Amino acid sequence: MGVADLLDTAIEAPVVTSFTRLGYAVRSRLDDWKPLDDYDLHGRVMVLTGATSGLGLAAAEQLARCGAELVLLGRNPDKTEAVRDQIRRVSGNDAIGIVIADMGDFAAVRAAAEQIRAEHPRVDALLHNAGALADTRSEAPDGSEATVASQVIGPFLLTALLLDRLSDQHRPGRVITMSSGGMYATRLRVDRLEMPAGDYNGSEQYARAKRAQVALNEMWAAHPTGSGVRFHALHPGWADTPGVAESLPTFRRVVGPLLRTPAQGADTMVWLAAADEPGRENGRFWLDRRVRPIHKLGRTRKTDTPARRAALWQFCIDRAGLGDNFAAAN
Repeated sequence: MGVADLLDTAIEAPVVTSFTRLGYAVRSRLDDWKPLDDYDLHGRVMVLTGATSGLGLAAAEQLARCGAELVLLGRNPDKTEAVRDQIRRVSGNDAIGIVIADMGDFAAVRAAAEQIRAEHPRVDALLHNAGALADTRSEAPDGSEATVASQVIGPFLLTALLLDRLSDQHRPGRVITMSSGGMYATRLRVDRLEMPAGDYNGSEQYARAKRAQVALNEMWAAHPTGSGVRFHALHPGWADTPGVAESLPTFRRVVGPLLRTPAQGADTMVWLAAADEPGRENGRFWLDRRVRPIHKLGRTRKTDTPARRAALWQFCIDRAGLGDNFAAAN
């Protein structure tokens, strides 16, 4: 183990040094990161959800500056159009399109997939970033809990519907999922993935969804239908975004100056879409351009069983309405 690896390990152990801007600053120097502006993404089509604020907006602006042809998938037409126009202005890249859909509305997700398929014979990267932490329980159109619908089932459905556009044995497309470090303290649940109204806790529901995302990322990478595609998940550390300000005001007030900027939080997502190194990996979980474990606690590792993973996969198939058109997990 080299000096850089030893220092990275020392930073990773205490959450405060790892997840804050301190970890970002030290690691970017330790590993001599290539600036994102140096990546040339001209000719590559990238679909990004949740691009209208925070980490998604920062990622979209950077990808546009790198020359990617972007498809911004948002649920609010006016806001999504305004962000598209803003990105065009700041990046000088006019190859920015929009598709309107709420990721928790599965009929809308299907329509969005059809539009993307009609307009793009190939997709180089699908970046799942949409999702917010809600204080109160709400339901998606099909009756699913809204956080699970928009952050687990909807992305699963969109991935399944775009697999053939992503699959390429010579230059595999990539599916990248923005998870959260909050999932580290949460067990993998299926029968209790959706919290009932009586004991609903927004932070815990969000963490359960993020834990499910990470498990599904590994399962996609191992599944036959994912052949020719690279799957990666990541967490951004603690970043100062509008979502954090609205949902976690006390946390934001306490951590304050140590929070990362949105651009710092989005760095690894963009890097996973742009760099060559992630194309040689599959099913990995990342922070600050390095592979990380998906468990830090024994109690979460014990619940991440093959049986629960199989149940989670089937849950997504059933809720997304994929049925016999999509193979069950092994």
